[in-house]
Amino acid sequence: MSDSDSIIRTLRREVLFARRRVYEVGQATPLDEIELSDPELSILVKREDLSAIHAYKWRGAYNCMAQLSAEQLACGVVTASAGNHAQGVALAARKLGTRAIIYMPLSTPRMKQLAVEQHGGSHVEICLHGDTYDAASKAAHACGVDKQLTYIHAYDDIAVMAGQGTLADEIVMSGQGPFDCAFLQVGGGGMAAGTAIWLKMHFPEIRIIGVEGVGQASMAAAVSAGHPVDLENMDLFCDGTAVRKAGTLTHQVCAEVIDEWMTVSNEEVSSAIQFLWEKLRCIPEPSGAMGVAGILQRREDLAGKRVLSVLCGANMDFEKLALISREAAAGDTRRRLLRVEISEKAGSMLALLESLPEGLNIVDFQYGKTHASCAHPVVGFNASPMQYELLIQALRSQDYHFSEVTAETDVDFRLIHYEAKLLQSPFFIKLEFHERPGALASFLSTVSAHANLCYFNYVYSGERVGHALLGFDFDRPEGNEAFVKVLEGAADSYRTYERVSPEVTARILGG
Repeated sequence: MSDSDSIIRTLRREVLFARRRVYEVGQATPLDEIELSDPELSILVKREDLSAIHAYKWRGAYNCMAQLSAEQLACGVVTASAGNHAQGVALAARKLGTRAIIYMPLSTPRMKQLAVEQHGGSHVEICLHGDTYDAASKAAHACGVDKQLTYIHAYDDIAVMAGQGTLADEIVMSGQGPFDCAFLQVGGGGMAAGTAIWLKMHFPEIRIIGVEGVGQASMAAAVSAGHPVDLENMDLFCDGTAVRKAGTLTHQVCAEVIDEWMTVSNEEVSSAIQFLWEKLRCIPEPSGAMGVAGILQRREDLAGKRVLSVLCGANMDFEKLALISREAAAGDTRRRLLRVEISEKAGSMLALLESLPEGLNIVDFQYGKTHASCAHPVVGFNASPMQYELLIQALRSQDYHFSEVTAETDVDFRLIHYEAKLLQSPFFIKLEFHERPGALASFLSTVSAHANLCYFNYVYSGERVGHALLGFDFDRPEGNEAFVKVLEGAADSYRTYERVSPEVTARILGG
């Protein structure tokens, strides 16, 4: 019998024993089916976001710590975690009456530190150390040796894997199987290993797909190499699965029970979060949505299948929602930004907007005057492949020169270039308008004959009203006052506007 076979046999037995322990501190979570317009595909999601710590990690942490001896519990435990495992250890420490020292990177958000304190109370001590999980883990191991504390690994431990496997036991006991395939997110591999072996034991025909983030596929690298390897670079968008080196034990199990490996991009994960919000009214953390992102990537190939995934966590900083919203797209749409060349004269911007295909969703507009005779506005769209192709055809048919700049650094950071010396008497306004197709074009059609646009800064925020900063330029200061009357006459094309003061205008222009 190989080492991996022995580990798998032991793990199966330990999942049975874990059943009794984990429910001392938590309850079974639901298995929800997502209603789809396509009746040929059935997606079921295990809702670990509804657990005591809004993630599955309590299962493994408690199952491991509940097996410690009285002497070990009296000494205490130590661990390293950037979030969910720390909360699981904290919960277990309070329940078992022991003390846990938890090392977390210095960059760990305060929200996650507060969650650990909330679950552990006086039974936990948080030590912030280093800039990465690896640095915190190294310090935690050293602390354990120095103080003779038991180290509770986040994933590379049979008892931890068995605890995570209880979520698969609940899936089996739900009676909603069998399933054709399961898309399981993989970081260190503890949840994937424990879940996969249990699903395969009860549904022998099920196909297990391991889903990793682009830039953090350490388990697939380990399987390919035949042993765990260090990734040179690590993408941290899906921070809960950002593991530089797969576990020794989890690698041996995953290599045997995972049938296929795939990666998902940060954009696909963000789209999956949007999908889960729209379907289940839940907002998972990025790592929690990776399995569903894998399903959506393969959706066309899954017709007629019953598909399973685990929504494994929902502990995310509120501030990250803005980034996710920007990266997400509905269905098969994608955020694309184009830099288009037009003439630097009144009416050119309006002509560009009017040349776009109907129904196209503009989500970004960046423009500043940099040349006396030609302009290069950047326009962003949420467009499906078909819409994007129609857009390209429309621009080419009207002889517009353009290039895609979606990935360019200045565009991504919204550095809007302009030459202040080209402006004579600028007039800036903050414009608020109803967020509907054609709203900006309607406004520009009203005012473009009276002013030359020199600055345009707008990005879709998801609100019912849009907000833009616009600049207009005139030959003489008298044009500014005349333009006020133009704006008052165009009131039907916007909600409100506010003139930017001369002092702020000077700052905008670098004066």
